[in-house]
Amino acid sequence: MKQKLLGFFIMFSVGMFHGQTTRYIYETLVNPDSINLVTMKTERNFLDVKGSKSLFISENKLKKDSLYASFKPDQKADRKKSDKDLLKQGGKKSIEPTFFEYFIAKNIPEQKVYFYDRVGGKQIYYQEDRSLKWEITNDVEKQNGYQSQKAVANFGGRVWTAWFTKEINISDGPYKFSGLPGLIVKLEDDKGDYKFDLVKKINIKNSFEPINADAKQSTRINFNGDKAALELEFAKNNKNRSGNGMPNFGNGGRHGGGMNGGMGGRGNQPGAGGMPQKGMGMDGNNFPTQSSGNENFSFGGGGQNPIELR
Repeated sequence: MKQKLLGFFIMFSVGMFHGQTTRYIYETLVNPDSINLVTMKTERNFLDVKGSKSLFISENKLKKDSLYASFKPDQKADRKKSDKDLLKQGGKKSIEPTFFEYFIAKNIPEQKVYFYDRVGGKQIYYQEDRSLKWEITNDVEKQNGYQSQKAVANFGGRVWTAWFTKEINISDGPYKFSGLPGLIVKLEDDKGDYKFDLVKKINIKNSFEPINADAKQSTRINFNGDKAALELEFAKNNKNRSGNGMPNFGNGGRHGGGMNGGMGGRGNQPGAGGMPQKGMGMDGNNFPTQSSGNENFSFGGGGQNPIELR
């Protein structure tokens, strides 16, 4: 089984890095706090499709990862120098937080979905074990410039309404959503907390985020504990190197929502981060970010309003 998965990851990486990829750009609205009435936050997410494979990743994550990847290995090893250079070269305002501090790889024909996160430079992933059961209705409307049909599914504790178009013959969509006879051009949940709108389609040469051959395999149920173990291992190694004590990973949030990595979720649910808070935080690639004044740029903190409630 592991050999088959490894073969898929290698083929996925090769496929995504060679030749032309079609990028579908979604404007995403997120309500960061479902309890308190706050302004909806906007960011862009990309669905990169090449052949039978796709990659869902946020624009802000790509920017942050690309900036971090520009440093030399010795700079990454020297945390103090890297922190200073990062803020100097990139500017703190360019390091914007994201509600999607992870990426999702799919095998479209086989409807296999893989969720990837990162701890201290090491990837950890699981294969989604819940199938999407769509109820396709007879409602037909034009959505975001495409003749579309309505479908409804219950997933992760939310009821999702999707509008898909057969004009784009790809059975895929944002986040983990796929399996309809066409591309999802609009997606929103019943609580009004998440909304994805397809706004643009472009061609690019490749995608940025690689899948590492040494990524740690987990399961959806065990993901929370396995990620926490990696974080503790990384914290221990970092403490031994620097002698500055353990980094603050913040409090956990349920998987698939909130701002960037934290310490896992609740119960047996996978965890992945929370809302940004002022001060210093630790992001998934092991460099801190700063905030000052009224701006929040930290990547730690408690989870709020995750995309998956269970």
